[in-house]
Formats: sequence, C-alpha cells, structure tokens
Amino acid sequence: MAPAESIAKRALADASSVTIRTRKFMTNRLLQRKQMVLDVIHPGLANLSKDDVREKIAKMFKADKETVFPFGFRTQFGGGRSTGFVLVYDTLESAKKFEPKFRLVRQGFGAHGTTSRKQRKERKNRLKKLRGTEKVKGKKPKKE
Repeated sequence: MAPAESIAKRALADASSVTIRTRKFMTNRLLQRKQMVLDVIHPGLANLSKDDVREKIAKMFKADKETVFPFGFRTQFGGGRSTGFVLVYDTLESAKKFEPKFRLVRQGFGAHGTTSRKQRKERKNRLKKLRGTEKVKGKKPKKE
C-alpha cells in the first residue's frame, strides 16, 4: 500500500471515530431555537470543520442543515477535543430574524459590507464638519 493511500484511509477512519456530545441543552421558545454547548471528540484529527458539525447536528436533531449555527469552537491543548456552542433554529425565517448579521454572512445568507474601512472613516470625518440636518441631506453649496 502506498503511503498516500494509508494516510487517506487513516483520515477516513478518524472521521468516523468522531464523537459529538451535547451539554447544557436548552429549548428557547422566545427565540424559536434549541441551544447547547457541544463537545467534539476527534482523536487523530486536527479539528472537525463547522460544516461537518452542522451536518452531524442536523441529523441528530432532525433539522435542516441551514438552520444549524455552530460557533465559538476552541480546541483543548494537546488536541483531540473541541468545545463550542450550537444554535438550532426551528425555521430558516426565525434564524434570519434572530441571528446576528455576521453569522448569517458566514453561512451564506446575506452579503458582506462593500465599503472599505477607509471610506467609512473618511465619510465619518467629513460629517464631523457639518451640523444638524446637513449631516443627512449633505452640505448645500454657498450662494455668492
């Protein structure tokens, strides 16, 4: 067996040996979601991708993959175990309503801001020179 083949087979074997456990499970009816702390045990793997975590949690809770939002994962020193947080929304509409915009952008729902940081700062400093309603309407040209 070639070395590359053995590495690939080892990676497949390790991916199947991943264990996911939930802690501090809570059903949050106000925000229409289930929320929990997730322990991922992944011996021999550097880490498990959030996409893989979403698939496994969706299967566990019989939910749609789009309604699962994992975040805040930290790998323990020495590897082999990661802990993070997962939100499983009842519907995609409730997820879009309650999730922060940056997390929605990470999952592919919505677009990232298009203006650069420098443009935002320049605009802020231009507006500092104006007073009152001029900030909204823009500065009027001076009459001669």
